[in-house]
Amino acid sequence: MDHLKQFYIDGRWVEPIGQGSVEVINPATEKPVAEIALGDQRDVDAAVDAARRAFPAFSQTSVADRLALLHSILAEYERRAHDIAAAIVDEVGSPQAFARNAQSAAGINQLKEHIKALETFRFEETKGTTLILREAIGVVGLITPWNWPINQLVAKVAPAIAAGCTMVVKPSELSPINTLIFAEVMHDAGVPAGVFNLVNGDGAVVGAALASHPDVDMVSFTGSTRAGAEVARAAAATVKRVAQELGGKAPTIMLPDADLDQTVKVAIQRIFSNSGQSCSAPSRLLVPKDKVEHACAIAKGVADAVVVGDPTDAATTMGPVISRTQFEKIQDLIASGVQEGARLVCGGPGRPDGLDKGYFVQPTVFADVDPSMRIACEEIFGPVMSIIAYDDVDHAIMIANDTPYGLSAYVQGADAEAARNVARRLRAGQVHINNPPMDRSAPFGGYKQSGNGRENGEHGISEFLETKALTGYAAA
Repeated sequence: MDHLKQFYIDGRWVEPIGQGSVEVINPATEKPVAEIALGDQRDVDAAVDAARRAFPAFSQTSVADRLALLHSILAEYERRAHDIAAAIVDEVGSPQAFARNAQSAAGINQLKEHIKALETFRFEETKGTTLILREAIGVVGLITPWNWPINQLVAKVAPAIAAGCTMVVKPSELSPINTLIFAEVMHDAGVPAGVFNLVNGDGAVVGAALASHPDVDMVSFTGSTRAGAEVARAAAATVKRVAQELGGKAPTIMLPDADLDQTVKVAIQRIFSNSGQSCSAPSRLLVPKDKVEHACAIAKGVADAVVVGDPTDAATTMGPVISRTQFEKIQDLIASGVQEGARLVCGGPGRPDGLDKGYFVQPTVFADVDPSMRIACEEIFGPVMSIIAYDDVDHAIMIANDTPYGLSAYVQGADAEAARNVARRLRAGQVHINNPPMDRSAPFGGYKQSGNGRENGEHGISEFLETKALTGYAAA
């Protein structure tokens, strides 16, 4: 990686104007793997200026041209997919197979899905004598997270390209290397100068500068609810559009007729995937009271089979969490669960046995969890499951909806119609019924404090468009 201390602006790798830098820490070893430059307001100004100058021409390119560009980006990405996966092992701590088959592969899947969506997307529609146009919104600021870094990056870049927008990207300073490689992909794919720009930095400086910039027309942000509120505040003065995908506290409702073994196994596997660092992870398992003990036994068996350790070891199935700050937050919440009277089924405070360094968390399951406990209310963002007993289905739905979040939810039941009825009553942006295959075209986004706007496919493209009405057009 030759560009760690540079930014990508106006089709070139450039030296930063800002003088800051930060080490990128490998969370498995607690040692630095790289040092990157941190930008400031001046770097953001230069990147936004390049994007603003590129916008008039790029926004007028044809759909065929933008499809050809996305295909070129996909080809280059596939050529560099191994490099992206290797970077995610080092900076996120993802096990090798997961980094390759889930993290890096997600970028390929996002590109393919948006190519498919663009092929049939309608940018013009006639209603009576009015022509309704959907036009690129302008220069967009894309602020991406550390947990699924390349997925969330491409989930914003691909629809922005499809819509005809130009952009400035700020990745998380905790996992920036994969994004720097993606900038090389964009350059080698022949993306026109100024269409894609990258400035590294922290949220307080570069993120705030992007969100408040008068020449940025929209900000798309993925991250915590706290940070999302700061982005919205910074953007408010210029009345720009803000699309946000924020926190979550997803429930799995196991209906009384559900397959107990299957439901519990899948829910536990989901919460331990990516070390629990997914906003859609089902961290609350709602179980009929008379089935709690059986559910606990299954959950413990699944947790005991998890191999926590070195991400470069092929036997490892769960790596560390991203940082010391995140590790300490999770430890505090686990301790609160014990203090508030929840029963530890497995796991608990501290690192797993045999690991004396790295931000490794024990796969942890609590039972006897009251919905008012911190572990049931707060987003933990770690491998911690709360098993919550319910009296009847209405009670389960009440518990599931009793949260400030509303991103994802899961329903399991043998009676498909009953499961569908429960899904309709859940206040969440995406509800998964009986473990369906992944639908990458399905809109993804949240209710309540989980954000606003939607990503994926045609819904993702729509976020980057303005609507114009040309009245009398058809009669002229």
